[in-house]
Amino acid sequence: MPTQWVDWSKTTRSKDYRGSGSFATFLIIGPVCFALGILFASFPYDFPLLWTSDPIPPSFLDHLETHLRFMHQSPPLIARMLHIIVFVGFLGFFIKLFRPSEANVLFDGGSLILYVIGAGVYLSNIVKGMRAVSQPGGLAAAETAARDAQDALRAAAAAAAAATSGAGTGDAAGGEGARYYDHYHHHSGPISGEVVLGREDSLRVLSASHVILALVLVGVLVLQAGQWYAERKEADEVAKLERQEAERKAAAAAAGSKKKL
Repeated sequence: MPTQWVDWSKTTRSKDYRGSGSFATFLIIGPVCFALGILFASFPYDFPLLWTSDPIPPSFLDHLETHLRFMHQSPPLIARMLHIIVFVGFLGFFIKLFRPSEANVLFDGGSLILYVIGAGVYLSNIVKGMRAVSQPGGLAAAETAARDAQDALRAAAAAAAAATSGAGTGDAAGGEGARYYDHYHHHSGPISGEVVLGREDSLRVLSASHVILALVLVGVLVLQAGQWYAERKEADEVAKLERQEAERKAAAAAAGSKKKL
């Protein structure tokens, strides 16, 4: 009997069950495979940054930034098509999870959680990184500007500390100010509020985000394949039980006919 939003009476043999062979599953698998194809196209750039110990030449970083800038500055139609494809995947999940069965909750619910995690990685890491690359001057200019701002903040903090260290002047005040300046200049705690990554490290973070997103999307495919396998095993078991029941009835009928003779 249905309770709230889960229909516990629905099974894989119900007429309104939306399983692995439904059109909604195609709406899920299609966008996932499309996104994996895009990530695979970026793999030649991600591999040297993550899985090789050789020094990365600056020319490679220039090519990677050009590639990312070209993708981010593509016509708006491209981004809209990508977002439409992503929402098609959400539509497939919503269709399969409307009055779901227990199998839908387990497999499709888990797939939806992974899909949402993937969307979060895309919005928080990948889009943010591509925006940073597309700024004038790229990541190198952004890194220089951030470090200059941090140095200015630390110098201001050191000057304020030196001014309030006492009324004395001369070598004592100068030494106190230098001590405070040296402390804040090398301090990377609450004064700055953020950690400035270098150009290569920023691109590594972006490449790692690609790998994380790919693993999450592969997890969606694994859960959908697991749903198909579970349905197939259940169908085989039901067919086996029905065959055994038919054989038992046939044997009982044959025994009854022999008794009549």
